[in-house]
Amino acid sequence: MTVFTGSDLTCRRGERMVFARLAFTAGPGDAIMLRGRNGAGKSSLLRVMAGLLAPLHGQIFWQGEDIADDMAAHRARLQYLGHQDAVKPVLTVWDNLRLWAELRGIRDVDSEIDRALDALGILHLANTTGRFLSSGQKRRTALARILIGPAQLWLLDEPTVGLDRESSAGLAGLIEKFRGDGGTVIYSTHIDLDITGPKLLDLDEFAIPMMEWLAGAPDDVVPEEGPQAIETPDKEGVSA
Repeated sequence: MTVFTGSDLTCRRGERMVFARLAFTAGPGDAIMLRGRNGAGKSSLLRVMAGLLAPLHGQIFWQGEDIADDMAAHRARLQYLGHQDAVKPVLTVWDNLRLWAELRGIRDVDSEIDRALDALGILHLANTTGRFLSSGQKRRTALARILIGPAQLWLLDEPTVGLDRESSAGLAGLIEKFRGDGGTVIYSTHIDLDITGPKLLDLDEFAIPMMEWLAGAPDDVVPEEGPQAIETPDKEGVSA
């Protein structure tokens, strides 16, 4: 069953066209891994998917409804993790997560935070202030936020940054559990996660070369239809 789709997506940041004519399709239990060189638009695409950045062209749908028609409902159904950990240095780990839980209107805050901290292996850091956390501990604190409250969609931008091998494996386990419960995950990473059968979305296929854009491509000109947006890799990570 298809739930989350995008069609003919074109994105521009500032004066630069990033990608064009991009499409994707995802359903319950799917995982899509974004790949592409630096600057290809992985972070921009995740922000577009989250409704934090409007596409220049194209639309994104959830169950056939344009997410732009009810952005509040769309943001309520997803959890987004960006590059920044967004951990306030003067607050404890617990208080950082409590602030997040209250913003999302979570009722049973204490048990939700306990569950999230335990899942990320940092329950013992609950009363530690952010300034004393290592980079990996800050990242796990940030990741704990995606476990607080219900969600149907996880959008994760380089979630393994700062994580060691053991923590990365733990994250992969959380993603697999979320998928098993019917959740959809879209993520970018430079470190291979042990995720079962992710689909691949290669943004290099849709990127606009910088020199082409600097040469004066008009705002309303986008490339012709590109190749198939999503491929499924075999076990060795090579597209089938």
